Amino acid sequence: MRVLIVEDERRLARSLAQGLTAEGFAVDVVHSGTDGLHRATEGSYDLIILDIMLPGMNGYRVCAALRAAGDETPILMLTAKDGEYDEAEGLDTGADDYLTKPFSYVVLVARVRALLRRRGGGAAPKLTVGDLVIDRGTRQVTRGGVETPLTAKEFTVLEYLASRAGEVVSKAEILEHGWDFAYDGDPNIVEVYVSALRRKLGAGLIATIRGAGYRLVAPRG
Repeated sequence: MRVLIVEDERRLARSLAQGLTAEGFAVDVVHSGTDGLHRATEGSYDLIILDIMLPGMNGYRVCAALRAAGDETPILMLTAKDGEYDEAEGLDTGADDYLTKPFSYVVLVARVRALLRRRGGGAAPKLTVGDLVIDRGTRQVTRGGVETPLTAKEFTVLEYLASRAGEVVSKAEILEHGWDFAYDGDPNIVEVYVSALRRKLGAGLIATIRGAGYRLVAPRG
């Protein structure tokens, strides 16, 4: 899952990015409204965390511009203001949720996950492919009823492959989904995580399609 943070308080932005990255999200950060609108327009994100008081262009205008362009990416607005009129204005411009600073990081993560579930149209929190079960809520993975602990990034890669079970998924698609915009390392990092998943969950779980990518097959115990 890719998240864009548009926040001019650099310490807060860095803290949120570090926390969400640890949760398994790929996170990009910009510090002005104009940069936020540009990045949101040019990139593909599952959710945007958008401050209201921003240099260049405030969050209300960024949100309104995205909605006017037909962008339905969930938007969680952040603000230091506290008042029902500010909240109403944020929601009226098309934001999906609203959080007033200071806020609990635990609450923010819960709001993020709720918005992502809502975007999925009420989809079940569990992905089941053969005897493999992925619980998106608890981030638990079981195969044949046996739970296997995964790192945050391993979970992200597996969840994405499972959401497209049976399809061929390229390395570039996995990188776009699971790594931030600024990542310029070796794309073969994907192989490292695929190898770890095979080691933990079974060698036959993920097939390599030479020259094309990977395909998660329906495993059976």
